[in-house]
Amino acid sequence: MVAPWTLKEVRQVVSFRIGALVHLRGRSPRTNETHDFYELRFPDWVNVVPVTPDGRVLLIRQFRAGSRELTLEIPGGLMEPGETPLESARRELLEETGYDTDDWRMLGNVRPNPAIQGNRCHTLLARNVKPVAEQRLEPAEDIDVVPTPLEEVPGMIESGAIDHTLVLSAFLRLWLAGGAAGALASASRPGAAARPRSGER
Repeated sequence: MVAPWTLKEVRQVVSFRIGALVHLRGRSPRTNETHDFYELRFPDWVNVVPVTPDGRVLLIRQFRAGSRELTLEIPGGLMEPGETPLESARRELLEETGYDTDDWRMLGNVRPNPAIQGNRCHTLLARNVKPVAEQRLEPAEDIDVVPTPLEEVPGMIESGAIDHTLVLSAFLRLWLAGGAAGALASASRPGAAARPRSGER
């Protein structure tokens, strides 16, 4: 039977603005051999699925250095120390889009890549979002807000127009929140709470 490994932190290889690279060493409980691992250490992240009163989701278009391409995503970012997921999500939504709401629902969280990361990405649904301010972008951010009918999102995923893994995970969480068949209608209906299907928890 597979057993957890005990890992010890050897050293921090490098620290950078959004995280660190950490060298770990652990012993296999099966072979008793020692192995080296490397962890990309990040704070937790948040993603927001923001839906307007008329049923449009606020996608954002921005340049990503890793892919060297413009990508279609949803608002999100790093959680600051001491923030709850809701506080972080609300801040990121306001900064990146200028929209806000008091109608929030936690959809869940995922591990982005447990092979090399230990953090989680929290996904929140923000309903009835409305513009309340100008964008407050960081110096390295250039973001266009792209209001898109929510019912068009599945086709955009299928075509590859939306291909960011954590964005796909966020929409999956949205669909599962109300059952795959009814999630889009539930999310776009102002004030409606998504209900689990019979037998779901």
